[in-house]
Amino acid sequence: MIEKWLQEIKKDANSDKLGMILIHNGIVRSKSKDGRTVTGMNLSYDKDKLNQLVERMKNTEGIYAIRVWINEGNLKVGDDIMYVLVAGRFRKIVIPVFEELVSKIKNEIVSENEYYTT
Repeated sequence: MIEKWLQEIKKDANSDKLGMILIHNGIVRSKSKDGRTVTGMNLSYDKDKLNQLVERMKNTEGIYAIRVWINEGNLKVGDDIMYVLVAGRFRKIVIPVFEELVSKIKNEIVSENEYYTT
């Protein structure tokens, strides 16, 4: 999927609009933030909110493309949670948009329930 996104963006982009592409791949980890052993998680997300967020952020001056894929359902340790790609003209524009997008997806769009060993 990521390779396809990269090919599409590079093929379609005018060279003066594209200078950086950042990619995030969130993965189910085996330890929670508080140190408990994770056996898996159930993940869902608000598709409408995600679409609105992506559309808003695509309109940022200097951003060429944004792609997001989120894996819904029961996930096990090592499974991909999401891919996020932000492409744009300059690093100083792309990095803040990328950070805000990933943060908002994690904190406002995705709902996750981790499962732990007892």
